[in-house]
Amino acid sequence: MPITTTGPLSYGMQLPIQSQSAIFAEGWEAAATPADLAEIARTADRTGFAYLASCDHVAIPRRLADAMGTVWYDPVATLAFLAGITERVLLMSHVAVVGLRHPLVTAKQYATLDHLCGGRLILGVGAGHVPEEFRVLGADFEGRGGLLDETVDALRAALGPEEYPEFAGERYAFSGLGQLPRPAQGRVPVWVGGSSPAAVRRAAVRGDGWLPQGDPRDRLPAQIARLKELREAAGIDEPIVVGAITEPLYVGDPGWSVGRRTLTGSPQALAESLRAYAAMGVHQIQVRFRSRSRDELTDQMAAFAAEVAPHLDR
Repeated sequence: MPITTTGPLSYGMQLPIQSQSAIFAEGWEAAATPADLAEIARTADRTGFAYLASCDHVAIPRRLADAMGTVWYDPVATLAFLAGITERVLLMSHVAVVGLRHPLVTAKQYATLDHLCGGRLILGVGAGHVPEEFRVLGADFEGRGGLLDETVDALRAALGPEEYPEFAGERYAFSGLGQLPRPAQGRVPVWVGGSSPAAVRRAAVRGDGWLPQGDPRDRLPAQIARLKELREAAGIDEPIVVGAITEPLYVGDPGWSVGRRTLTGSPQALAESLRAYAAMGVHQIQVRFRSRSRDELTDQMAAFAAEVAPHLDR
């Protein structure tokens, strides 16, 4: 299902299991298996979710392990696994810390993935926030903003249709080096993650989409206005897909404690609440469901798709 700036409000989700931070992982995920991950992906594919997303961390230092956990699946391997068992759902890195790797390495991986999945890839990118991760890989943590800017520019060249892409920057330069296969969709869309002023500017001038990170509803309108202002000032006419991460959701009456921030209730009530995002100028929402098991999660996904989604644009 394509995600556009003119169509109905799209909805996708970040996959559970593949990242297990204590901030958002449910208890059942610790014992989950690849078969559980596969069934969740098949449910999303079958019920109309626009995309599935996978995170990116190479290694977590001990000082952050209690909060972040150390379970972070590799996004390329994870999305490639899911590409082979799904047919229509888009596959997104949310987000790939692309500054950790040479852009030609990243381009080789993601161009191959897009080729194999028939053009269903969205490359979501972010600056990263773990100093030890950068340092052990020889990447510049202190200069990661500028590093990401140049890496995105290099990737936009390397993830296009040209067999011999060319780029010349301060850190990276390449020409005369061929990479096949090329992306099936011709050019892989790049969505920029983050809500800092630098991230919003980066999305405005370099991105095909913006993935805000943790902006509450009352902050989004000003952020979206700033995004559009910066894009217009840069002379960019192409529309940009604006996203939002919703509050946790539960369709119906949970009958158990799902937390005060969780939106619960009838499909109509949930849809009415979520339509507020579209009114702000959001084009796609990333949803997350509270659950106590894989079956409860897939039931929630199916209920949302069948009972809530049809009301999102009314």
